Amino acid sequence: MGKFVVSTRANGEIQFNLKADNGQVILSSEGYKSKDACMNGIESVRKNSATEARFEKLTAKNGKFYFNLKATNGQVIGSSQMYEAEASRDNGIASVMKNAPDAGVAEE
Repeated sequence: MGKFVVSTRANGEIQFNLKADNGQVILSSEGYKSKDACMNGIESVRKNSATEARFEKLTAKNGKFYFNLKATNGQVIGSSQMYEAEASRDNGIASVMKNAPDAGVAEE
């Protein structure tokens, strides 16, 4: 089962990464000003990750593939790493859909 890892950035903002069973980061958040806001972001990922339509499939200028997970209001609540292939990106989406709803939370 995956887990959300909450950490503090050098600038003091709080962020989370969703990690799969193998420890690989499959979704990263923006920086939040408070831990409460970060925890709200995690709850939003848990709710929205069950709906495939919430995932926006994108291609970067360098030709690599990635995705954003959006809330019902259209706000991006998490972004993936860059992938070499579309199939890898799609596997990343499937991993978020599988891991996020029941993932625990750990702090670093």
